[in-house]
Amino acid sequence: MKIYFAGAISAGRERQPLYARMVEFMQACGMNVLSAHVAHDNVLHAEAQLTPQEIFTRDLRMIDACDAMVAEVSRPSLGVGFEIATALQRPRPVLCLCDKEVFLTRMLTGNTDPNLQIVFYAHELEWQSAVSTFCNHLSKDRFC
Repeated sequence: MKIYFAGAISAGRERQPLYARMVEFMQACGMNVLSAHVAHDNVLHAEAQLTPQEIFTRDLRMIDACDAMVAEVSRPSLGVGFEIATALQRPRPVLCLCDKEVFLTRMLTGNTDPNLQIVFYAHELEWQSAVSTFCNHLSKDRFC
């Protein structure tokens, strides 16, 4: 299964170690994470080598190519919001993961799109369980 992983880049990198664990977990579960670069600690340097248009085009192509999106949304990010909206319009299933201590925008919590799922987590095992359940459900519904 091809997953587009979304997480804040320009808006702040304090959650980068968590992004890395999430991408590693998905890969260990056999998922092809198309946007694994989001979890790299050097992504800002790597993306400085590209034009904004190259990044935009690359990311939209990956969203088009993915089967589903997993987004860590605890850090507000215009880019992640745009990616989520784009995925929902394609339409692609989207799982948003948010730290339960964070107030999440009502633009997500108020969205009733059936392809959008939001899970609040307090511990690593909670987001891992949510990702596993999301992907297992997709595998049964779409790929069997």
